Amino acid sequence: MLPAVSLVLYQRDDCHLCDQALLELARAGISDFESVFIDDLPELVVRYGERVPVLAGLPGGRELDWPFDAAALRAALG
Repeated sequence: MLPAVSLVLYQRDDCHLCDQALLELARAGISDFESVFIDDLPELVVRYGERVPVLAGLPGGRELDWPFDAAALRAALG
């Protein structure tokens, strides 16, 4: 079982890469995360813009930009 952390997946509407990120999260067995859609939040559009999907809340305050897979997710979570 992966450690409990407060993960946030930043994504955009109609984003096929975001859909793929969700699939990789499922493959890694990660179901406890918040999805935040940045399109209507200007400060997040400035911060994440074209980087989405981005998984934030990793140990040490790190973020994981796309592309990532299930193995990379598990490694990032320690």
